[in-house]
Amino acid sequence: MTHTVLITGGTGLVGKSLTKALIKKGYKVIILSRSVNDKKASEHVSYAAWDVKKQQIDLEALHAADYIIHLAGAGVVEKKWTDAYKKEIVESRTESSRLVYESLKNNTNKVKAVVSASAIGWYGADAMPVKPFTETDAPENSFLGNTCKLWEESIEPVEVLGKRLVKLRTGIVLSNDGGALVEFKKPIKLGAAAILGNGKQMVSWIHIDDLCNLFIAGIEKENLSGSYNAVAPNPVSNKTLTITLAKAMKGKFFIAMHVPSFVLKIMMGQRSMEVLKSTTVSCKKILDTGFAFIFNNIEEAITDLTKK
Repeated sequence: MTHTVLITGGTGLVGKSLTKALIKKGYKVIILSRSVNDKKASEHVSYAAWDVKKQQIDLEALHAADYIIHLAGAGVVEKKWTDAYKKEIVESRTESSRLVYESLKNNTNKVKAVVSASAIGWYGADAMPVKPFTETDAPENSFLGNTCKLWEESIEPVEVLGKRLVKLRTGIVLSNDGGALVEFKKPIKLGAAAILGNGKQMVSWIHIDDLCNLFIAGIEKENLSGSYNAVAPNPVSNKTLTITLAKAMKGKFFIAMHVPSFVLKIMMGQRSMEVLKSTTVSCKKILDTGFAFIFNNIEEAITDLTKK
C-alpha cells in the first residue's frame, strides 16, 4: 500500500531532495505551497494550497496524508537580521506549526506521525573543555537558541492529539543545491580557500542524503520520538572542512587564506556569530536507535559531493 507524505517547506533545499528520496522509496508526496498554479504535478508529486498568515490549508491534502514532514521556515542566514526579519524567522516557524496543529485537531485525519525540522542553533558555543552537546542540553539564551525553543514548542501540541512526534535538530547541511557548501565553493573556484576567522571553530555537519534518510527514518521507525541531533558522527573545524573541499576541487592549486573575524562582522552583522561559533554536537542518541550514516567523515562526504 502506498503511503502519502504531506510536506511543508517542500520547495526548499531539504524539501526538494527529500521529495526525490521519498518517491524513490515508493511514497506519494503532497507539497504545501502558497502558489500551486505555477507548480507542475507528476504521478508521484502533487501540490496543495496553504496560507500560513490566513491559517488556511487544503483539507483534501490533509485527509490524504499518512505522515507530515514539517520543514517550513524563513531562511536564517540569507538575509540581514533586522528586527522585522528576525520576527519573520520566528513566526514563519511557529505560525506554520500552529496551522499544522489546528488542522489536525479540528479535522478527521489518519496522520500517524509528524517529523519536524529544528536546528542545532538550539545549542550555544562550546565550553572548554569541549563536551559535545546532547539532546538534553538546555537551549542557549540567544536569538537562535530561543528561535529553536519556540519552534519545537510550537509543534509539540500534536503529541496531545496522539501523533508520534520526531524533531530533528539539523546541523550544517552539505548539498550541491544550495546552503553552506555552495558558499564555501565560490572563493575556491577562484583559487582561494577562505577560512573563516581562525578556522578552529567546530562545524557539526550532515550530508544531504543522510539528512533525507533521517527524515524517512522518522516516518518509518515507530520507536523514534522526541528530539534527535541530525549531525554526522565526526564534526570538523572550519579550516579542515574548507581545506578538504579545496583539495577535492583544485588539488594543490589553491591558496589558503583567513577571512578576519572583524571583516565577517562588517559583512554579516549579527549572523557572523553563527559562522564563527564553535558547536560540537553529538549524534549518539540517533546512532543508538540503529540508524547508520552513509557519510561518517567529511572526506567521504566531500568526495561524494564534488564528483556529482
